[in-house]
Amino acid sequence: MPTLIKREGEGFVLAEDPFTSVADDEMLPQGDLIISVTRFQSEGEHLLSEGRAVGVRLEPAEEVEALAYDLPRLALVALVFPKYRDGRGYTSARLLRERFGFKGEIRAVGEVLREQAGFMVRCGIDTFAPADGSGPQDWAHAVARHRHVYQRAADVRAPAWLEREGG
Repeated sequence: MPTLIKREGEGFVLAEDPFTSVADDEMLPQGDLIISVTRFQSEGEHLLSEGRAVGVRLEPAEEVEALAYDLPRLALVALVFPKYRDGRGYTSARLLRERFGFKGEIRAVGEVLREQAGFMVRCGIDTFAPADGSGPQDWAHAVARHRHVYQRAADVRAPAWLEREGG
């Protein structure tokens, strides 16, 4: 099983991945799965009825709204970051947490770099499959790099202007 970096409280730990990511043209193995939105729409009901934990892989061009009805039944949403400069996954994460109240795991996959850690955590992403070989300590350091933030986000840190006002 691949190793992930998972946020626990204010820290980060290594975690084993209990899910198998399956492409649309692959046979479904036993156990917990991460599948595409398209495959979930056609086979998701059956997989959930088997008692499996199911996750959905959301590509940057796919809309979170396609999962809105099913979010309470999903164990995780894996947001694909195909390039470090593609920020659509950040928007998807915030929508999942703030608009849709998703309480499950939001995982960043693809070209995920520790330089993105602070932004990803602020948007509500809590599990990472880093592409740069970084570890939990690297992620903890990257998240704590900037003491002040300047706007509200899914992580509910107080913005600098609010700290100055004493609130």
